[in-house]
Amino acid sequence: MNRTRLIAATAIAPALWGTTYLVTTELLPPDRQLLASVLRALPAGLVLLAFTRTLPRGAWWWRSAVLGVLNIGAFFALLFVSAYRLPGGVAATLGAVHPLIVAVLAVVVLHEIARARTFVAAGVGLAGVALLVLTPDASVDLVGVLAGLAAGASTAFGVVLTKRWGRPVDLLSFTAWQLVWGGAVLVAPMLVLEGLPSHLTWANVGGYAWLGVLGGVVAYVLWFRGVLALPAGQVSTLAFLAPLVAATLGWVALGQALSWVQLAGAAAIVGAVLLGQRRAPETRAAERASLGSRHGHRDAFDHGLGRPAPTPARRRHPRLGPISRGVLASRHAGHRRAAGAPPRAR
Repeated sequence: MNRTRLIAATAIAPALWGTTYLVTTELLPPDRQLLASVLRALPAGLVLLAFTRTLPRGAWWWRSAVLGVLNIGAFFALLFVSAYRLPGGVAATLGAVHPLIVAVLAVVVLHEIARARTFVAAGVGLAGVALLVLTPDASVDLVGVLAGLAAGASTAFGVVLTKRWGRPVDLLSFTAWQLVWGGAVLVAPMLVLEGLPSHLTWANVGGYAWLGVLGGVVAYVLWFRGVLALPAGQVSTLAFLAPLVAATLGWVALGQALSWVQLAGAAAIVGAVLLGQRRAPETRAAERASLGSRHGHRDAFDHGLGRPAPTPARRRHPRLGPISRGVLASRHAGHRRAAGAPPRAR
C-alpha cells in the first residue's frame, strides 16, 4: 500500500470515532459511561481473539495490558465521563490536546526529529477544534475537564508506546489483545458503580453494535496499522478529524447551525491535517524504504516503527524448529568454510 492510501485508510479511524458523539446522545441510554466503554471493547475483542486464536507470550502479556489500558480502557472510560459531564464542544477541545502531547513524546521517547511543521499543525488543529465546537456559554465541570485532558494524554502515551514496542503478531491479534484488556479492566468498576441495565431497546443495541464493530474493531485495526507505519507526529494530526466529523454530523443529522466562526474552525482543522501529512524532502527516501516494512526489510508482523535498524548482533529473529536450524546451520557453515578456503583454480 502506498503512502497516500495508507494515510487515507488511517484517517477512516478518527472519522468513525467522530460518530461517537451522535451515537451516544441519540442511541445510548443516559449515564452509562462504563457500560458503553465495556460493550464497545470487550465483545468485539473476544470475537477477534476467538477468530485469531493467538495469545500473548512472554513480555507481551504485560505490554498488551498496558497498551490495552492506555489506548482503549482508560481512554474509553475517561472519554465517556468527559462527554457526559461536559458539552460536546468542551470535551472535544480537551481531547484535541492529543496531537500536541504525541508531538512532544515522539521527540523525547522515540527520538524523532523535532519539526516545526508538526507542532504548528497540532496548534492550528487545536485552535480549529476550539473555534468549531467551543461555544461562549459552554459550562465547565472540573471532573469533566480533568477526564478530558487525561483521555487525550492516555491515548497519546498509547500511540508512542505502540510505536516503541511494535507488534509481534498479525494486526488482528494485536488489536484483539488490546480490546480484551481494555474492556476487561472496566468490568468490575462498571458492576460496582453502574450495575447492569434492566433492559435495552433495539436503538441501544444498534448503538452499541456500531461503536463495537465500526468504532472499535474496524477503527482500531486501521489506526494501529497507521500508527506503526507512519511517524507519530504525522499520524496524530489525523485525530483532528474526529471533532470535524462530529460537528458535521450534528449539522447534517441534527440540524445544528454552523456560524462563520465554526466554518473557519473547520477550515483550520482541514489545513492542520494537510500540513501534518507533508513530508520533509530529506525524509522521503527513508520513508519509501520503511513504509510497510520493518526498517526496509519485508516483515509480516512489523511495519515502519520509526526506529533505526538494529545492529546485526542485536537483530532478533523468530525461533526456528530443529529441522530449520539444521538446514540454516549447515548452509551458514558452508558459507564460512567457503570464505576461509583458498580460491579454486580455474
